[in-house]
Amino acid sequence: MKFLSVIRGPELPGPPPQALMDAMGPFIQQSLADGSLVSTGGLASSGKGARIRSALGKVTVTDGPFAEAKEVIGGYAIIEAATREQAIESTVRFMQLHADHWPEWQGECEIRAIDFLAP
Repeated sequence: MKFLSVIRGPELPGPPPQALMDAMGPFIQQSLADGSLVSTGGLASSGKGARIRSALGKVTVTDGPFAEAKEVIGGYAIIEAATREQAIESTVRFMQLHADHWPEWQGECEIRAIDFLAP
């Protein structure tokens, strides 16, 4: 079963600490090797993005950055797990790396089962 994981936190002016990146490398490589991680990536700042909204029959486009947003989606992962509990365990390990190597950062990771994945 595949799960989408999205990480949210404050928009940051620069990259995460090197200690976190150093810890993430082996975690990501091992997760890719054992098949529990299908794909992952970090997202560029919201200033390089846009929001496309549909409301009352009208589509609007708003360029970033999004000043009203307290948190932004900073990255994603597609996780392969036999159960929801296994997906949670994997995500807890990922978030623990943040707690260990970047304790001042505050954010959250949401996981959702993927019901449909286009080929």
